[in-house]
Amino acid sequence: MRNAQLVNVIKHTKYTKGYFLNNIEFDKRHIWHPYTSATHPLPCYEVNGADGVHLSLETGERLVDGMSSWWAAIHGYNHPSLNKAAHEQINAFSHVMFGGITHQPAVDLCRKLIGISPDGLNRVFLADSGSVGVEVAIKMALQYWACQGRAQKSKLLAPRNGYHGDTFAAMSVCDPVNGMHSLFQKSLVQHHFAPAPQTRFDQSWNPDDILPVRDILEQHHHEIAALILEPVVQGAGGMRLYHPQYVRECRKLCDEFNVLLICDEIATGFGRTGKLFACEHAEISPDILCLGKALTGGYLTMAATLCTDDVAEGICASEPGVFMHGPTYMGNPLACAVANASLALIMQGDWKKQVIAIEKQLKSDLLPLAELNSVADTRVLGAIGVVEMKQAVDVAKIQACFVKKGAWIRPFGKLIYIMPPFIIKSNELKQLVDAIAYGIKTLYPN
Repeated sequence: MRNAQLVNVIKHTKYTKGYFLNNIEFDKRHIWHPYTSATHPLPCYEVNGADGVHLSLETGERLVDGMSSWWAAIHGYNHPSLNKAAHEQINAFSHVMFGGITHQPAVDLCRKLIGISPDGLNRVFLADSGSVGVEVAIKMALQYWACQGRAQKSKLLAPRNGYHGDTFAAMSVCDPVNGMHSLFQKSLVQHHFAPAPQTRFDQSWNPDDILPVRDILEQHHHEIAALILEPVVQGAGGMRLYHPQYVRECRKLCDEFNVLLICDEIATGFGRTGKLFACEHAEISPDILCLGKALTGGYLTMAATLCTDDVAEGICASEPGVFMHGPTYMGNPLACAVANASLALIMQGDWKKQVIAIEKQLKSDLLPLAELNSVADTRVLGAIGVVEMKQAVDVAKIQACFVKKGAWIRPFGKLIYIMPPFIIKSNELKQLVDAIAYGIKTLYPN
């Protein structure tokens, strides 16, 4: 082959692989984004900077972030304390294996987590992500009972409309019918599901709400290892805000029927609902607690699964005598260091008044959107604001409306919701709510 022909072949290969495409076109052709079609992807906006509560786009727009990067960046972006912690740790060492090695960032982090978490949670397992943290919790529950000589307790119980992650064990306890994972049902372990809690957070408690859970436990407690739930807020399963008494009754039933209680606080932990942990609304402690998302202030992926001494010691009571899990990046020092800085900010206590202010303004500004004809419901708890539409929204079109108004909001299905960084100012929060109103009135006027 002549040199000129070879050059043409190389150029053609580079073109077909996207070398000559701009970033957005390359992204559209070659990069798969979360919950997005590979053949008809949703539009992507290129970010070239982030500071405080703002995302800066390559095209020049500056957007108020209403999502906290999927609920994680509670302190905002480019925070000096978190930046300092990351720089100092990366200059020391960014990672070492956690097998047979410990280090100051991990020890400090676990001290803090035990100190601020609900009573009795004295053991910490550091994992890679929220889904993995749930996998760890499920494995803890199953191995606990197996080591007690009760391997038949191998099923879980969960309320419907729950969401616990995208890995397989986590998927198996998400809503089996309406959840985003229904496609995989034939491949998943089959567990028990109770009707979703119906009494809203701000309603009078209806005792009938818990009866299906009691019925299932009465019939199947001999095979149920744990009940897993998202306390008070069911997140990606519908942004449902339910009564704390439901959580309290679940704790009582777990005690009565000798079943472990797992609280998945990956989305709700670290102040999002107005309490440091959502299970505090119910004044209970779980046997196992899953944390993630805001743990590192949105800087790095990390999760923590905490459990009681009884669970930890029970797991080690018989062969193999160890907990059978060990992620490669477990206890990553860089993530631990940033998490320590994030928790230090939380422990200063400013989040309390910040979340109270957000909740007050959302109740004043967002709840009235329920009067729009196309809106089915609005609801607010802590730094969570939800607009539920009567029909599923066109994500691409309504996001374009939001961007036009200087807001970054990512709806799904019928739900337009915001979980802004705690540091957001009143005028910035108003900009988010105004953008939601504009998008609804523009695209769904009737």
